[in-house]
Amino acid sequence: MKKIFLKTILCVSAMLFSLMIQAKNETQINPVKVEDEEVLINPLNGEIEFDGMVTEAAWRLNESFNLYSHFPVFNSPTAEESQVFITFDENYLWIGAILHYNDISNLVSTSKKRDEESGNSDAFGILLDSYNDNENALGFFTMPSGLKIDYTVTNDAQPTGRRMETRNFTWNSFWDVKTTVSKDSWQVEMRIPFSSLRFQSINDITKMGLLINRTISYCNEIDTYPAIDTKHGRSAFIRPSLGKTIVLKNVHSRNPIYISPYAIGGTTRTYELNEPETKYIKDDAPELTGGLDVKYNVNNNLTLDFTVNTDFAQVEADDEQLNLTRYSLYLPEKRLFFQERAGIFSYDLGSSQNLFYSRNIGIVDDEPAKILGGARLVGRVGKWDMGFLDMNTQKAGEYSAENFGVARIRKQVINENSYVGGMLTSRIGYDGTTNFAYGVDGIFKVSEFDYLDVKLAQTEDNQIRSNSLSLDPTYLSVGLEHRSQQGIVYRGKYAYWGKDFEPDAGFVLLNSIHEANATLGYGWYPGENSKLYSIYAGVDYEMTSRLEDGKIESMQINPEFSLSFKSGLMIFTSLINQREGVLEEYELADNVDILAGDYSFYSFRGMISTPRTKRIYTRLTVNTGEYYDGNRFSVIFAPNFNISSSIQLSATYQYAKVDFASRDQSFTNNIARLKGTYMFNTKLSASAYVQVNELDNIFLTNFRLRYNPRDGNDFYVVLNDLRDLDKDGYIPELPIYQSRSILLKYTHTFIL
Repeated sequence: MKKIFLKTILCVSAMLFSLMIQAKNETQINPVKVEDEEVLINPLNGEIEFDGMVTEAAWRLNESFNLYSHFPVFNSPTAEESQVFITFDENYLWIGAILHYNDISNLVSTSKKRDEESGNSDAFGILLDSYNDNENALGFFTMPSGLKIDYTVTNDAQPTGRRMETRNFTWNSFWDVKTTVSKDSWQVEMRIPFSSLRFQSINDITKMGLLINRTISYCNEIDTYPAIDTKHGRSAFIRPSLGKTIVLKNVHSRNPIYISPYAIGGTTRTYELNEPETKYIKDDAPELTGGLDVKYNVNNNLTLDFTVNTDFAQVEADDEQLNLTRYSLYLPEKRLFFQERAGIFSYDLGSSQNLFYSRNIGIVDDEPAKILGGARLVGRVGKWDMGFLDMNTQKAGEYSAENFGVARIRKQVINENSYVGGMLTSRIGYDGTTNFAYGVDGIFKVSEFDYLDVKLAQTEDNQIRSNSLSLDPTYLSVGLEHRSQQGIVYRGKYAYWGKDFEPDAGFVLLNSIHEANATLGYGWYPGENSKLYSIYAGVDYEMTSRLEDGKIESMQINPEFSLSFKSGLMIFTSLINQREGVLEEYELADNVDILAGDYSFYSFRGMISTPRTKRIYTRLTVNTGEYYDGNRFSVIFAPNFNISSSIQLSATYQYAKVDFASRDQSFTNNIARLKGTYMFNTKLSASAYVQVNELDNIFLTNFRLRYNPRDGNDFYVVLNDLRDLDKDGYIPELPIYQSRSILLKYTHTFIL
């Protein structure tokens, strides 16, 4: 295993050397000029005291960026005046903002915790498309309390499948922010080290995409630079392709090495049933270990990461969910090592499916498998985006030790919003199993709002005999998407999944199917004099049919209608006509089954979400109607309480009842979650998380104390407790709890 790891390091080093040569050559042969429509940022002339007050004359040597009203009415007069300045020196990109108020009592600040994006707070920040690729961006935001919010944006902020959130708040970077509040404004100073940004300079000219956002809570307004029309959709204000190109001259990033060792200690106690199954035996597992992450900025373009004995103790537990489908649930990646420019490793197959799914690494059957080490290289050379990853995991139970590899490249073609690329993944077990997946893809902007998406991929597995020249191990798709929410809205896609298409390093729900889906609708924006922000009516169509018999696996036709108010109130309704073809009986709950057969049924889904700008806001979702050969009713109630800038509470309650009266089978389930967070200041916070799942008979509690004195330094205290919700009637008697653990973890980052 050590030999394989060393070979991996040598291969990555060789690729790195060749890429650096290529980068140097491209720099020499590509002249770049500053276009008239681009904004030239002037270097800092003078001194700035980093104190959160934009008072120095050096700020005003740069022209202020004007913000424009984006929401709720595009290009109407802004409710409040804003002054934003940007400059730079040899180390930092500087951002200063004076955010005025006619009445400062309207200022709202309801959070101090890092990455705690509260909808009930004023906010200010920028998004940098550092490679100017019109697809990816880095967000740096704050609130009047001075907290840090940083995240990445991928896929031009366009949702894919069931994943509606295109921002990744798990990503963290090294930067600084300070704020002050005066009698008529709050002010912001940010300094972002160039060493925290990956960018490309050609002939000492650096181009980046820029978006500036200001949120004014009391009137539910979003102001932006540049002006962004609401017809581009609700995520338009974070779409990199709608940003303005800024130009910086003679910017050179220092290339530090970030060395982040960690130490962790604690103990876990579990109870296991003995061999005669007569009693539960206590098992204590003390732990004292450590590991190391190293990040090296090879140059402005490329970042190389190494990890040894990786640990993810700070990651929160996944939310308990009720799965009423016969397919696996998609769970998002929360581990920090996988966050840097994670979008480059995406090869989207639709419906949250992907050719690469990083949660396969280090997690086997929902249990951790120790990651011995790995390396990752990401960045851009010329117009090529690229990412390489290689990791090794230890044997876990009956599962062999494994090696995971990913290589991804993409290049801009035709125009700044079009790409072609390819991906290769591998999953190799030390027991001799091998699985490879490879694919090519392209996305092409064919008009102002229309994008054509084409993909072709195959897999090879030594456990599956398949002809690579046939369609059996093949996935192919072609889709057209209209990225506007005003006027006629449409999209369509066809996909083919071969019976042997099995990417073991990815996430796939099923294969051996044809898939077709389409949307046709119409969106209105009533205008300035209406309380409504937008109206939408349309029809969604989704269908999958099996290759072996040509019959329907699943089909839905959903007429939809939604209203969005300028206050933030949202209402959504949908009537669902559903057909399901079940080949094999499967279990929903104990003694409750879905029988094999063909089904056709109707149901209704409705959702209402109250304005997030209020101290108390909530979301209510109802699903009711027919369900296979029975009926279902479910409701989700999710209130949030922004009590103050130090205290936040949120809750989720889900009730579901499924009844098959003709078969005398039914079940009900209650899932409840309660989370409380206390923020002592922007560096210290404590959170408690309680979950109850009646169907699985579990009660989970999680407590986390986090002290984050500066970027890269973290101290965690983590307590987890898992209990049986109901202990009555079990023989042998159940223990007090299934497992309990306490862990202390400290990470310290040295910058060389």
